Amino acid sequence: MRSDGSALSLKRWWRSAGFAWAGVRHAYRSQANFRIEVWAGALALTLAAVLRAPLAPVALACALVLALELVNTALEAVVDLASPELHPLARVAKDAAAGAVLVAASGALVVGLAMLGPPLWGWVSGR
Repeated sequence: MRSDGSALSLKRWWRSAGFAWAGVRHAYRSQANFRIEVWAGALALTLAAVLRAPLAPVALACALVLALELVNTALEAVVDLASPELHPLARVAKDAAAGAVLVAASGALVVGLAMLGPPLWGWVSGR
């Protein structure tokens, strides 16, 4: 589809945002891991707010995991379209994309433990 030429067009931005949200909705409906990550992120952000822990690192870690899961979903769809039959390179592409999500999720866990662990421990232990 052709652009109207203006990068500052509100109509163009709104239309693009609609396509983006359609992708997020598709991932939420079709990808169990994405749903788990959305709710884990919501829990982490809620916990950070309740514990008055820094929100920015937790939010950034959550956003990174969700963004990479969306990229992984997109890559899997493209690979399936380009190579409907099993192929070793298709597997490498899918595994590498899933590995990126795993690395981000591991980093998010470390961020969560570092940011939420001490205040949570203080709350649980009554300090």
